[in-house]
Amino acid sequence: MESTQHPQTEIKTDWIETLALEELNMDETGIIHIDDHLNPSHLLEESSIQFMDQLRERVDIYVGRFNEYRGAASGSHIKIFKISNTINDFMLFRNSLRLVFARKANDLISIGFLSSGKDVFAARLNKDDQAQHGIHEIRAHVGPFNKISWKFQGESVDLDALVKHYLSEFIRHSSR
Repeated sequence: MESTQHPQTEIKTDWIETLALEELNMDETGIIHIDDHLNPSHLLEESSIQFMDQLRERVDIYVGRFNEYRGAASGSHIKIFKISNTINDFMLFRNSLRLVFARKANDLISIGFLSSGKDVFAARLNKDDQAQHGIHEIRAHVGPFNKISWKFQGESVDLDALVKHYLSEFIRHSSR
């Protein structure tokens, strides 16, 4: 009899580990958090922090690779800075252009360019698009069973596509 092999999918276990730790903490402190899994605000806070961490991780990888390929010309290197007094906001900097990633609320992440320290504009979305004043907003959507998805203009966000788009725009605009 032939056995059929199914490709293994990665199962995320962080939520069950958190439950176990919360239960241990409850035993030690006597404080019970019975409804946290039903609180959208709490879930959005966790999700937005996780989304920003994943975003930063990918940006770090790609910026590191870009800087490595550019070589010793330090003026062409992209620098990454943490924004002070925030949990995990960050920005990229090169040739007086900044690309800022910021959590504005538990359900809102903004992405925008800051030029010469004062002019704010959004990335182009296609070749005919002109840079617009303002920023782009990625919003959380709470679906059935409190599943949180991140959306841009009503469409689900693919994190890798998002990073590729904004880094490409940043690199091309900051090369001048």
